[in-house]
Amino acid sequence: MTRPARLAISGASGRMGTALLGLVREDERFELVRAIVSSGSPRLGKAAFGDVSALRFTDWTDAGDIDVVIDFSGPDGLGAALDYCEASGASLVTGTTGLEPALEDRLTKAVERIAVLRAANFSLGVAVLTRLLREAAAALPGWDLDIVEAHHGRKEDAPSGTALALGHAAAEGRGATLEELAVYAREGRPGARKNGTIGFAVVRGGDIVGEHQALLMGQGERIELAHRATDRSIFARGALEAANWIAGRAPGTWSIEDVIASKM
Repeated sequence: MTRPARLAISGASGRMGTALLGLVREDERFELVRAIVSSGSPRLGKAAFGDVSALRFTDWTDAGDIDVVIDFSGPDGLGAALDYCEASGASLVTGTTGLEPALEDRLTKAVERIAVLRAANFSLGVAVLTRLLREAAAALPGWDLDIVEAHHGRKEDAPSGTALALGHAAAEGRGATLEELAVYAREGRPGARKNGTIGFAVVRGGDIVGEHQALLMGQGERIELAHRATDRSIFARGALEAANWIAGRAPGTWSIEDVIASKM
């Protein structure tokens, strides 16, 4: 776009929303026009930047003209953002996970009318990890594979969206679907491991930003592929790159890999 993209941040008072607000003020590619919170938020109406003359936290009422929405809220917040984007034609970038099937279906259908970029993780490092795991799983089809993820204790969904995305990539590398191969829990006496399955393990606690490890285990050797995030700003920076890239783009489904490819 020749002018700064008019941006709204949905979930602006959350951890990711706060990181985005901190970065976008200095980013000349954007004009931040809305900092969206839920209608019941205690921050509604308060100054977004601690200045009485600054932008205030609002809901979607009278949202005005927006080019692109970045959503890191929750299922309800994403539904409201999607309502706005479908009505206005604005592009949508979302990292919200833990969606019910009905909302997943809405997103699938929405790409016929608007540009949607979804990612479970906006880190460039995770994008590379995903590619490596896909290739490793294809090259070593007989090796056992488990994915271990860790996040802060307030995260509500498990496994994480990133862990599931890694699982999908590994299953794709082996010519199957994750639904066919996934094992989400082991307890008691589950018996010997079934060949070809992809196991998941979940850790929750403290202030862990996000850690993902893929273990490929053969006879007498093991490959470990891992990514550890120590600063939440990496996800916010990736989301802003995605928003800049998708603003004004044609309807369709896009990914963080499309953004990366455009820079190569």
